[in-house]
Amino acid sequence: MKINAIWILCVFILAISCETKKDPAVDSALTQKLDSLFNTVSDFSGVALVADQGVPVYHKAFGYRNFETRESLDPNSVFELASVSKQFTSMIVMMLKEEGKLDYDDALEKYIPGLPYAGITIRHLLNHTSGLPDYQSIMDQYWDKTKVAGNADNIAYLIKYKPTKNFEPGEKYEYSNTGYMLLASIAEKATGSNFIELCRDRIFTPLKMTSTDIRTKSEKLTLENVAWGYLYVEEKQRYIHADSFPAFNYTIWLGNRVGPGRVSSAAADLLKWDQALYTEKLVKQTTLAEAFTPARLNNDSLSNYGFGWSIGWHPQLGKVVHHSGDNPGYKTHIFRYIEVNKTVILLSNNGHAKYDEL
Repeated sequence: MKINAIWILCVFILAISCETKKDPAVDSALTQKLDSLFNTVSDFSGVALVADQGVPVYHKAFGYRNFETRESLDPNSVFELASVSKQFTSMIVMMLKEEGKLDYDDALEKYIPGLPYAGITIRHLLNHTSGLPDYQSIMDQYWDKTKVAGNADNIAYLIKYKPTKNFEPGEKYEYSNTGYMLLASIAEKATGSNFIELCRDRIFTPLKMTSTDIRTKSEKLTLENVAWGYLYVEEKQRYIHADSFPAFNYTIWLGNRVGPGRVSSAAADLLKWDQALYTEKLVKQTTLAEAFTPARLNNDSLSNYGFGWSIGWHPQLGKVVHHSGDNPGYKTHIFRYIEVNKTVILLSNNGHAKYDEL
């Protein structure tokens, strides 16, 4: 996750926005500066939202939701969040922990027997310290691509082919989609409920996140405001729909997986989510505090990741929890400066080369 340039931008934005509710002139200055910034990348496509105390002080759309028809994006357009989805997976697990349906130090095999990886706990999965191999690699090698795989298929192939683990649990931090795929399946086993329904019933509906869901492609086709993902092809001098690239067919044949990604949402819904995390609508603040605490490794050093959130610190603004996402055609970020209640959300649907620079 490349965050340095975006981090600098966030600090700049937040510094300017500190007094927006007191002085309309400052709000105008912020708008002018950010408009000027986005104008430097004329073909950027996406939505930017900046909020102070939960109130948007900048919320604009740029570019197209469909580059073929030239239909413009609007601030409420729906984007694939990619790995930003992991924070919803971790929230479901935290809820179940509070209800006594599981414990962070429960062994993986308690819920998913047969996996050839001993010593891994739910906590290891949450903070990416499990050492698990990449399920997508083994599926790419052996799966029949004419079929659509879900979590049960991924687990069956890990059991069948037994790819070697990368390191011993807790030895180090290594980002793992496999871990979050397994967390969704653990949640299903602990509750007897479908993971998509768990997210809808426990998070999306209670928070009135009306643009947010875990959707199939056919379900997205029924929406009028989906921001479809595009990639620029130099030879053709234009943006091409990301689904048309054979290299990205995995988004189709792995289309039923849940846990590491697949949530689609709009910036305003993400702000609702952001603000709910200052309350106890979902879980207690003591539970969230642990989620925003870096993992401690076997050698007693700390990682920079908690439960579904990367963790950083700024000397003036304090703790920041954040996450990025990257899918074919999509790049997404949410930054939460939790000690001052300021938020930056940037969603892009054309995988722009200057996204990180912006």
